Amino acid sequence: GSGLVGSEMCIRDRGYNVPGLPRFAIFGKEGKFYLGIGGQIKGTVGYDLGDVVDNPNLFVTSAIPVNPAPGNGGKFQISGQQSSVFLNMVALPSTANQIGAYVSITFLGNNYAPSLSQAYLKYRGITAGYAYSLFSDMAAAPPTIDYEGPCAFTALPHALVYYEHPFGRHKEWKVGVGIEQTAASYTLASGTEMVNQRVPDIPAYIQYSWAGGDGWLRFSGILRNLYYRDLVSNRNIDKVGWGIKASGSTPVAGGLTAYYQAVFGKGIASYIQDLSGGGMDLVPAAGNVPALESVKAWGAYGSLQYDFSPSVYCSATYSHVHTYAKEYSGGATPWGGQYRYADYVAANVFWNVNKLVQTGIEYLYGQRANYDGSRGHDNRIQAMIAVNF
Repeated sequence: GSGLVGSEMCIRDRGYNVPGLPRFAIFGKEGKFYLGIGGQIKGTVGYDLGDVVDNPNLFVTSAIPVNPAPGNGGKFQISGQQSSVFLNMVALPSTANQIGAYVSITFLGNNYAPSLSQAYLKYRGITAGYAYSLFSDMAAAPPTIDYEGPCAFTALPHALVYYEHPFGRHKEWKVGVGIEQTAASYTLASGTEMVNQRVPDIPAYIQYSWAGGDGWLRFSGILRNLYYRDLVSNRNIDKVGWGIKASGSTPVAGGLTAYYQAVFGKGIASYIQDLSGGGMDLVPAAGNVPALESVKAWGAYGSLQYDFSPSVYCSATYSHVHTYAKEYSGGATPWGGQYRYADYVAANVFWNVNKLVQTGIEYLYGQRANYDGSRGHDNRIQAMIAVNF
């Protein structure tokens, strides 16, 4: 009856457990929640060895340099940019017309500039604003100090509107459907250019839960229309993209829990976070023609978390992403230099010192391979301390 919104996204935001309940809250005379302000001060320190990912917060395997300049095989990195604040507001709490608003901000911009993480409204099953895609399953994210998380994770925030509805005797089933701002990134061929996108991306899912919601399995799908212009024929071309995904969590035994996801599709690279913005939704078609074609891609991760006690737990995660771009000539990025596949490994231990303070240590390994056979790899060991308020 508290009326809190955003709790699921806040609790498992980007794979790291952060507080879902604000420490500072305003309640009405009837004891109902109206407004809360919370956040986290998080500091990280790490050391990279290999082909260094030059970002202390985001261990992005697609950003691993291939054939880097000599002399840069190690780097010490320290950051407080993962710190965050959030505002949680509820109007007309515990009524049929309850309206929730949630805003969260991190400091991942240049020189610690504030960066919007989420800003959305909830009303009668409708979510509208800037939030994670309905094609995402944020609750299935494994815990990591790394703010990026598994390379195969479909964690894309953008503008959207969607509707969700639980059903079943115990509300164990749930469905959702929405429309979202198109996220498109192409590698253009000679004689082609990007144009405005005409049709929103359309995601949907169905989910079954058990064990009081601790276990669930979600099947998701997304349909996309990707537009570009053929400058030779002076007409717009529409390529259809699609994707399917399974994700969820399963309590195995005792304190052991599994998190998992597998995604496959064509023209959905922007929704796989290691490929997002990399120009692999559409690439030049084979042959010397002014045409683009969608790229097949798949990704998967599996993670095991073991709780030694309510305050100490560890996890291990493996993730892989693979693309299938046919060989082409020309293009802004040569075919040989395109992303072919990547691997991501994370192992960590966390200790909740008390209700406010958490520490942890983590090892990360990443590898990127291109179509020409070139590779890069990086190792990172890092530690963190976080204070929640």
